[in-house]
Amino acid sequence: MAILERADELRSSRTPFALATVVRVHRPTSARTGDRALILPDGTVEGFVGGACAESTVRAQGLKALSTGESTLLRISPAEEPDAEEEGFVAVTNPCLSGGTLEIFLEAVVPPPLVCVHGDGPVARALAEVGAALGYDMRAGDPPDDAAAVVVAAHGRDEERVLTAALRAGVPYVGLVASVRRGAAVVAGLAAPDADRIRTPAGLDIGARTPQEIALSVFAQIIAERPAPRPAPVRAVPPVTGTAVDPVCGMSADTGPSYEHAGRVWRFCGPGCRDAFAADPARYTM
Repeated sequence: MAILERADELRSSRTPFALATVVRVHRPTSARTGDRALILPDGTVEGFVGGACAESTVRAQGLKALSTGESTLLRISPAEEPDAEEEGFVAVTNPCLSGGTLEIFLEAVVPPPLVCVHGDGPVARALAEVGAALGYDMRAGDPPDDAAAVVVAAHGRDEERVLTAALRAGVPYVGLVASVRRGAAVVAGLAAPDADRIRTPAGLDIGARTPQEIALSVFAQIIAERPAPRPAPVRAVPPVTGTAVDPVCGMSADTGPSYEHAGRVWRFCGPGCRDAFAADPARYTM
């Protein structure tokens, strides 16, 4: 499957990923301008943006982009120069490279907040229309685990079940469109211990009257509170297939060269990382 087709598949399944695109190369490198790879939250890399050492750096920086949601330009160079990081740019020294430099754009692709609306009346339809216009992923039915908000606008139909399911799922924002009196009665009748989290009447008090105005007030409240769904787990470190880890690049190093320092034998993926470590062990052992 082509990388961009796979990216569309991940978007459809609401799986976050980082898209790495080689935008510039200084040879010798095995990658070419336009090569692409996807970095998934579990550290899986699909595609090609360079050899094992370059991939290790791209994986680490891709996971960082996923954790922050911010895209960045990454430069990987074998030259001895201090690593640098500023807004939108990261420079990493990787002595594993075969002598060339790679510049890679890492685009963090995070799904939009998911809002579930329960109901089929005018207010529910207005919520779906306004939410879509604001860029939310609008769904009907029971809330999945990654929902950012659930709004019940069902006029008494199956409200308790949906509200209870949303609370149990830990949905950050749970709203009930109802009058003050009826909303309080519904909340009081729920067995959920955290039923007081339900916003009812849902929405900010802006004097809304029409379904569209009510929908606007609800999304104004959602925006004001910025509820964040539970993110997909992102690996904090690159995955390693062996038991020894190269302290320079993070790659598996079970079969690579070794170097003894401070009473410990360190293993490396190749001579480049070993020589970099030997030149400045403190940099990699702090």
